[in-house]
Amino acid sequence: MFGRVPKKSDNTKYYGILGLQKNASQDDLKKAYRKAAIKNHPDKGGDPEKFKEIAQAYEVLSDPKKREIYDQYGEDALKEGMGGGEDMHDPFDIFKTLFGERDTFGGRGRRQRRGEDVVHPLKASLEDLYSGTAKKLSLSRKIICSKCSGKGSKSGASMKCSGCQGTGVRVSIRQIGPMIQQMQHPCNDCKGTGERINDRDRCPQCKGEKVVPDKKVLEVVVEKGMQNGQKITFPGEADQAPDTVTGDIVFVVQQKEHPKFKRKHDDLFVEHTLSLTEALCGFQFILTHLDGRQLLIKSKPGEVIKPDQFKAIDDEGMPMYQKSFMRGKLYIHFTVEFPSSLSPEQVKALEGVLPPRSQSQLTDMELDECEETTLHDVNIEEEMRRQEAYNDDDDDDDDMHGGAQRVQCAQQ
Repeated sequence: MFGRVPKKSDNTKYYGILGLQKNASQDDLKKAYRKAAIKNHPDKGGDPEKFKEIAQAYEVLSDPKKREIYDQYGEDALKEGMGGGEDMHDPFDIFKTLFGERDTFGGRGRRQRRGEDVVHPLKASLEDLYSGTAKKLSLSRKIICSKCSGKGSKSGASMKCSGCQGTGVRVSIRQIGPMIQQMQHPCNDCKGTGERINDRDRCPQCKGEKVVPDKKVLEVVVEKGMQNGQKITFPGEADQAPDTVTGDIVFVVQQKEHPKFKRKHDDLFVEHTLSLTEALCGFQFILTHLDGRQLLIKSKPGEVIKPDQFKAIDDEGMPMYQKSFMRGKLYIHFTVEFPSSLSPEQVKALEGVLPPRSQSQLTDMELDECEETTLHDVNIEEEMRRQEAYNDDDDDDDDMHGGAQRVQCAQQ
């Protein structure tokens, strides 16, 4: 079945660790494990390596298949892969499985801290958000060293940092005037880990850092209708660290500005300028949409378009997120371009086809009593700015004169 019969090796060690005979039942195994695990749990001051050995023994002997191989061939057969012996689970996970979320010490079970999320901006054009796209991105991150399994040492041993007494932090005191300020910062000796590794025992692959650099290629799918600021999350793909739940990589969509289309939620807006002739007599033009389609835009016969008027086309806006069969509206904002002047002949021709002028005609007597004026072009924005500046100067003058008057009154 296995190609060759493995050599027999020690098949009593695991029973000895748990203080059991080879004919022990599953109930006996469970009781012995509970007793030994509680006694040697690191949170109770026990030896972590002893706790790990107890969990390993229980995992093998509680699995009927692994126990049969162990009883027949010993520990070496498991290490050679006959029963998956090297794929050991976290000893704390085994402890939690047997005791539940709360441990027997009256507190919560052992918890791992969570690593930080890594956030990246993701530039996306309006075309990408309209049609959807996929982008492959290569990212640098840190992963747990495979050679030492994140221990940082060849032997798996480490000792408590003397600089911070194993806390991973140091406290410094600063005096600012009469105040004394306490500040916490990561310990420089152990880089905040709380432990030190002997230089000779350092892992040759990670140099005692416990993690190594890694490149990860992620395919980021931008779905149709995604909004600016929307997040795309890859759970557990951020930097790894020992005894830490790996954080997420998060991409935040940043919509690029488009030269033609403007977006508001699921609607699109586009500007178009008509000549006066087009506004009065009709128009048609081709609008290239975000997906490359050519839309023919035209007015109805006899329709007149007024300056600053909006028209809408249903179902030609943005697709709705995760409901891409539904779309918003496409709004067209019309600007009408008037001619700068007309010749007398053009005026006469227009008067013949346009509605008549207002009926209220001025008499010669009324005209004689009026003063004639001349209109000229102005830039209204510049005029408003000039008036505001003038008003500000007046206010300053009033403050100056008022202040001088108050001083004079005080002197009197």
